[in-house]
Amino acid sequence: MKALAVAAGIVFWTLVLGVAVLVFFPGGNAGEPVATLEVEPAPPAAPSAAQPGAASGVDLPPGFAVTGPATAAPPPPPPPALAPPGTTMMPPPAVGPDAQPAIPGPGGALEQGPDRHGAATQAGELEVDVAELTAGIDETGSVPLPAVPEPALVEESKYGPLPKIAIDGRRPAEVYARPSRYAQVAGGPPRVAVLVSGLGVPGAPDGDVIKGLPPPVSIAYGAYGRGLQEWVTKARDEGHEVLLAIPLEPNDYPANDPGPHTLLTSLPNDENIKRLHWLMSRYTGYVGVTNYMGAKFETAQSSIRPVLEELKRRGLIYFEDGSVEASTAGEIAEELELDYSVAVIRLDAESMSKALAELEAAAKARGAAIGVAKAAPATVKQIADWAGSLESKGLVLVPVSAAMRSQRQS
Repeated sequence: MKALAVAAGIVFWTLVLGVAVLVFFPGGNAGEPVATLEVEPAPPAAPSAAQPGAASGVDLPPGFAVTGPATAAPPPPPPPALAPPGTTMMPPPAVGPDAQPAIPGPGGALEQGPDRHGAATQAGELEVDVAELTAGIDETGSVPLPAVPEPALVEESKYGPLPKIAIDGRRPAEVYARPSRYAQVAGGPPRVAVLVSGLGVPGAPDGDVIKGLPPPVSIAYGAYGRGLQEWVTKARDEGHEVLLAIPLEPNDYPANDPGPHTLLTSLPNDENIKRLHWLMSRYTGYVGVTNYMGAKFETAQSSIRPVLEELKRRGLIYFEDGSVEASTAGEIAEELELDYSVAVIRLDAESMSKALAELEAAAKARGAAIGVAKAAPATVKQIADWAGSLESKGLVLVPVSAAMRSQRQS
């Protein structure tokens, strides 16, 4: 009985202790917390070259970091300087030889900005001091002249290659010209120029007739005969710039016929342009065009105008030999802003010595003057001898293209 009473007592106190636990600790963790702790996630790591994904702009998860050498963040750039009220901030000036942008010049050729003298110079030309320009024979440039054609100046046609203005604005009148320092500035000795014509036309002498002429003398070739390109290349190899002589209707046509593909006043303008294209395609490397006859054609404005417009469009010059008294070409050329000039005298029209003296006088009065002579052995020798005397006379022999530019500047 005593053992039973002890066991009953143990059970009783066990139940009492269990009830007490349930009363004082109901649900274990279900009660209110004694204190609350807030934990913030780590801020995103700043992108850097050492972290994958930084260069590609991929954001890393919050708190994610890549171990590696620590790099100091570059200091933030200073704030821009503020101008005082009422003033304007100007950008710094351009520095260096390329600071002056290229600008289009007359006829579309690219030109550089003003030089130290304040004058615009053609792209590729050297700056010229007037004091350096001396009398005698212009020795600017190389002999031979550069090979032709320049591909950028060629338009292929059903007749053959035609001259054109390049995409960058370069013109045959400039690229194929003989260079001359005397063409770039006004001032210095008066300029004289001579065009020797009468080659590449019916009854013309052999191209070797020009041998011995000073390089600044310009040569005109017509569109007739074989091997014209070879003769033109040979002339350029000797330093001569070349013009194309095109046949134009004379007053007594057809009794006096300049040859096939002559431009006629009786033809529609589009037919004359086709003939012009045929003539222009016979060879390449010429700076412009001159007339072969044309006493009737050049007096008819409706006929000559489309021809001059075509020359302008193709970047060529037009030079008249002075044989047409009532020519309208000059008036139209001025209206079109076409590079144009006319000979002041035909050197073989009278005494050569007298004609050369008149050319000299015209150059001194105008600053520049151009004469035309027909190719012949005696004429070539007289011109060569005369050129040797120019230094003592205070004159300089230049190419036709250079004399034309000098006339514009004057």
